[in-house]
Amino acid sequence: MSRPANRASAFPRQAFDRVASRYDDHAALINEVGKRLLERLDGLNFTPTRILDLGCATGYQCLALHERFPHAGIIGLDPSGPMLAQARRKRGRWRRRFELVAGALPHLPLAADSIDLVYANLSLHHCQEIAAALAGTRRVLRPGGLLLLSVPGMDTLKELRLAWHRVDPEALRVMPFTDAQRLGTALTQAGFAEPVIDTDWLQNRFPHPRLLLEMLQGMGFVNQHPQRPRGLMTARQVDKLLRALSDQADAENGIGVSWEAVYASAWAPEHGQPLRFGGIDEVSIPIDRIPVRRRDP
Repeated sequence: MSRPANRASAFPRQAFDRVASRYDDHAALINEVGKRLLERLDGLNFTPTRILDLGCATGYQCLALHERFPHAGIIGLDPSGPMLAQARRKRGRWRRRFELVAGALPHLPLAADSIDLVYANLSLHHCQEIAAALAGTRRVLRPGGLLLLSVPGMDTLKELRLAWHRVDPEALRVMPFTDAQRLGTALTQAGFAEPVIDTDWLQNRFPHPRLLLEMLQGMGFVNQHPQRPRGLMTARQVDKLLRALSDQADAENGIGVSWEAVYASAWAPEHGQPLRFGGIDEVSIPIDRIPVRRRDP
């Protein structure tokens, strides 16, 4: 059965192409969330042999995964060629610590049942259709494999959202995020087993609002809301936004910006459980598990 195309699920590749060379300069928060995401493995009796870093960017988390699982085969996958070029500088020349593949959700260029651990740190939120994204990860996971992911929660960038509302109440300039309950429901509907979800909060402070916008741009954060205004912000809009952010600033501590991180882990079920893709339930059963009845001659 052919799967329906879903362009809305693709990563915003061009946004990441533009910022690849300076991405690491703005990725401290992403790396901190990734560190906390890996801590969710503490206490689990789980040693994967093949790991997929989904949305690997410049490869920082590939190195962290290699350090934790030095004997595992690690694949870093990203849709951005310039990001992968930056990642190649980190993987080592003679003894490669990880491999790199170009690709994106939902149609990952990997074989089904080929991965033990899918690690997706702040990457799945770039797909508008979370169901298609989860279906893509479940397809490549072996039965008993683990999906470990983080996404921004609803409170992320609430200060920026408030500032934009003051500038233009009708403009949907901050991309929508999900919450723990919706993510848990999506994991269950995708057929994952035993989802565990928790959240925590981080905060950045900036002495000037323009530094916030520079960081968001450097991180590749773009608004993919289907009803967002088309085109770039005008200089007048930027000035109004900067003033609105400045009005929210603390005189001593600058502008505080909230980040809610939602963490989730879930296990891939055995073969035969339905996989929802594009509103259609698909069931995958290995050919060697299908009984064959032969007629006696």
